[in-house]
Amino acid sequence: MLYKKPDKLKEAPDVGDRVPPGQFVTGKFPVLSYGPTPAIELDKWTIQFLGLVEKQVELDWKGFSELPWTSVVADFHCVTQWSALDNTWEGVLFRDIMDMVAPTKEAEYIVAHCYGGYTTNLPLAVIAEEGILAHKHNGKELGRDHGWPLRLVVPSRYAWKSAKWVCAIEFTAEDQPGFWEQRGYNNNADPWKEERFWPSLT
Repeated sequence: MLYKKPDKLKEAPDVGDRVPPGQFVTGKFPVLSYGPTPAIELDKWTIQFLGLVEKQVELDWKGFSELPWTSVVADFHCVTQWSALDNTWEGVLFRDIMDMVAPTKEAEYIVAHCYGGYTTNLPLAVIAEEGILAHKHNGKELGRDHGWPLRLVVPSRYAWKSAKWVCAIEFTAEDQPGFWEQRGYNNNADPWKEERFWPSLT
């Protein structure tokens, strides 16, 4: 099971079994972003869930804060070759979002839209299994550079799929490559397979 509750976290396995090929472990959490950091005012912030859903929803921060919150622990792997282990994320599980909006049977993918124009794409099955919309990291609110007030976290994929500053999740029938995927990054982004770039670029 990918996620473990912090109060049930068992002794960590050997680090060598947890670090994908080509990665090194760091105790830091570097900041990597494309473009400037958005200046987001929380009283004006909203997030939308739209597309192929039975119920389209738009929430302000108060509404999002009233959803069921949980904590999960997972490793985090960046395409630039660093891995940070045992990160605690606090927020709303994506499966709880799905319960709220009820994706239609045609929905097979999502596109995450972000303040600043960034997008990334994922199969619905992947994000349903492990995704969390996180507001806190290791007990503290996310810093602005790390996606405050909300970022998507998908631990089984390279970190560019864990989009910062999320403002909308669109459910789609067809895959729609996002910002980095259109610029040569691998569409699947599995760190255990070193899926860093499109095969034609490697």
